[in-house]
Amino acid sequence: MGTDPVRVGIAGLGRAGWGLHALSLEQLPQQYRIVAVTDPESSRRQEAQERFGCRAYETFEALLEDEEVELVVVATPSVFHAEQSIAAMEAGKHVLCEKPFATTLEDADRMIETGRKTGRIVTSAQNYRYASDFLKVREILDSGVLGQVLTVKMNTHRFSRRWDWQTLKEFGGGELNNTAVHLIDQAVLLLGDREVEVFCHRMHTPLSSGDAEDHVKVVLKAKDGLLFDIEATMAAAYPQEKLLILATQGGLRVRGSRIEWKYFDPSQLPPRPVDRRPTPDRSYNREELPWVEEQYDVPPESFNLRNRRLYEDLYRTLREGAPLAITPESVRKQMWILQRCRELAPV
Repeated sequence: MGTDPVRVGIAGLGRAGWGLHALSLEQLPQQYRIVAVTDPESSRRQEAQERFGCRAYETFEALLEDEEVELVVVATPSVFHAEQSIAAMEAGKHVLCEKPFATTLEDADRMIETGRKTGRIVTSAQNYRYASDFLKVREILDSGVLGQVLTVKMNTHRFSRRWDWQTLKEFGGGELNNTAVHLIDQAVLLLGDREVEVFCHRMHTPLSSGDAEDHVKVVLKAKDGLLFDIEATMAAAYPQEKLLILATQGGLRVRGSRIEWKYFDPSQLPPRPVDRRPTPDRSYNREELPWVEEQYDVPPESFNLRNRRLYEDLYRTLREGAPLAITPESVRKQMWILQRCRELAPV
């Protein structure tokens, strides 16, 4: 397989293509080299040529004709993700597609099937899987100290107006694809193999100039009772905790960059059989629990750190034969939930 840098072509030099991908790849010179880019804006192409010493093309089709490109990063508007990813694989390239992986489940399945037919790797830029706070939360949950998890509340709350292309349905915009997709992807990882029922509420408010939704509520319920309550909104003047977990031996919350969790050891508690007699002085049951309280301050990090972790994993797959970290099959469950939301709550 070799250890030379993976030769990358980037399609789209906007917020994601430039800020998340090009600048992250620049920080991994031993593993990656940007050899080509494409963007309809000539000033962006020129900027990339000057910074990376790469070739720049006006069209996506021209990028695919570049024989040196072995990995195409699809960072164009969401509505183009499926067709461009499929075209890249059919041209013999591996593909890393920005989120959302596709705008319909049918398109996601076509992408996955094309990967199988061509033998090319197709993966998704789910960089929230590599967020330091999420990695720490998974570690705490895996330890089992919280007991049985009952409810996980995940929020992306802010109050702001927006008027760019990501507010337009014709480009696959809206909070479901823009923001909730990250939280749903994290929920899918925490759910594991569980199947879920989906509830969804979406609406467009006057805060967005486009016609896509800017307020989303998604509820996922597993058969064993585990519930995910997910909200992504631009209408939260009083933001709540970004993550709150309710469990049978304690709980956890994430506020800003701080993770706090408390728990107890059930073996340290006296037995409490049901007592049918009236309580003394008509009081409620009360006891002091032997709480253990911990906290963790997440080090400052940028989206580039998350993307570097993602690219380091992908390099191990492309050059060392390691299993693919973000499989298209894992992303498909996320895509299925997004599709159910569109069906249940059209905007």
